[in-house]
Amino acid sequence: MAYKINDGCIKCGACAAGCPVSAISEGDDKYVIDADTCISCGACAEGCPVSVITEE
Repeated sequence: MAYKINDGCIKCGACAAGCPVSAISEGDDKYVIDADTCISCGACAEGCPVSVITEE
């Protein structure tokens, strides 16, 4: 299952920096994860300082 970034995102970019497959990009209000590219490794969730990344 792919991961999803919830509305509490503070747009710090830590998740994008930690993604090994570059599945995360900056959106208008928060960072977003491309579900088709995501390999569900959890690196983004581990690196998120506000714990707003969850599995879908």
